[in-house]
Amino acid sequence: MASRSLEPSLSADLEFRGLVHQVTDASLQARLDGESLTAYIGFDPTADSLHVGHLLQVLMLRRLQKAGHRPIALAGGGTGAIGDPGGKTEERPLLSDEELAVNLAGMRAQLERLVDFGDDAGRTRALLLDNGAWLNELKALEFLRDVGKHFSVNQMMAKESVRARLERPDQGISFTEFSYMLLQAYDYLHLFDHFGCRLQVGASDQWGNITMGVELIRRARRQEVFGLTTPLVLKADGTKFGKTESGTVWLDASRTSPFQLYQFFFRAEDGVVGAYLRYFTFLDHDTIRGLDEATASHPERREAQRMLARQVCTLVHGEAEAGRAESASTALYSGTLASLDQDMLLEVRRDTPTSTRTRAALDGGGLGLVEALVETGLATSKREARTLVTQGGVYVNDNRVQDSEARLGRPDLLFDRLLVLRKGRDYHLVSFE
Repeated sequence: MASRSLEPSLSADLEFRGLVHQVTDASLQARLDGESLTAYIGFDPTADSLHVGHLLQVLMLRRLQKAGHRPIALAGGGTGAIGDPGGKTEERPLLSDEELAVNLAGMRAQLERLVDFGDDAGRTRALLLDNGAWLNELKALEFLRDVGKHFSVNQMMAKESVRARLERPDQGISFTEFSYMLLQAYDYLHLFDHFGCRLQVGASDQWGNITMGVELIRRARRQEVFGLTTPLVLKADGTKFGKTESGTVWLDASRTSPFQLYQFFFRAEDGVVGAYLRYFTFLDHDTIRGLDEATASHPERREAQRMLARQVCTLVHGEAEAGRAESASTALYSGTLASLDQDMLLEVRRDTPTSTRTRAALDGGGLGLVEALVETGLATSKREARTLVTQGGVYVNDNRVQDSEARLGRPDLLFDRLLVLRKGRDYHLVSFE
């Protein structure tokens, strides 16, 4: 019997997954494999929930911890009141202390589900810090003397995040946002001094800020520290990852349900699902390669998308919710929606064409099926609707109906309020209020 291959080193795993975009020093790879580092990633608390755009970085903390490093999740309670100019076309509104406190509490709960902050983790126990704890106490003259003197204005203006804003005379950049990169550099210095932090990780648009911190520690402490950036995550068409027509995909179940999160990843295009499996799961390399092959040979089966959605939903919401979401998705695509419980059917309703009618429409002789098909858009005319029904292409609550004169009444409702109409694979849920 062949022995199982050894687990890859952290550096080899990151390379396989395409998670290394830039490093400040090539020797970092050996250090990731040969010693225990303390590493941090910053998160701006601009909302009371993280979203899927943050997920790659949160999972980077988890990968570091699993490999024996100590992760620090740094919430920007101080810098979040200012805002990073990177990737922004205009200055963001300043947050109040109350707004920041609410947002930090929401982020904390989500981070604790994905990274181990417990004492049992020993030397790899994660830390959750708020840079407001030291930035709010920082004195202006002290900051200018200890940090500002190490950088020229020319150097700061050359950074992409600043230069892009300066090239837009209608916008420009305030001194407040201009100072952001110095504050982030000071964060790294503080974490180095107090926690022995020697690695900062961030998305590729953070490269300028990260290198400022590395340079500050080199100049102020004459010590070598490191920076690593991950690639920006994009959709197949090159647009920003994590946005849908209905808005941002959040990690908070009250904002984005587990079913909606599952569907977001299940709908990943074939061109990016392989990258997403590498970025957002902990599946072993052979499994991912097998799913790559399945996508190439049988894309219609969507095996890679199904695995991706299940893995991410389990990480974020747990096995039970992931199982419910997967069952609902299977029902949606297999024609068994009516088998779902009421709560899940209502969740699916958010992802399915829906209309609302008064309950009075069911009184008397009831609602004609042909009329309902036309009103919901499942048929373009009564003639087409009759043809669809008589040819066996119409289902009411997953039951085929072939009587074009059929009428629907209150006994047909699921949970006394919902009616599931289906033409082939096209659904429409009618809610009677």
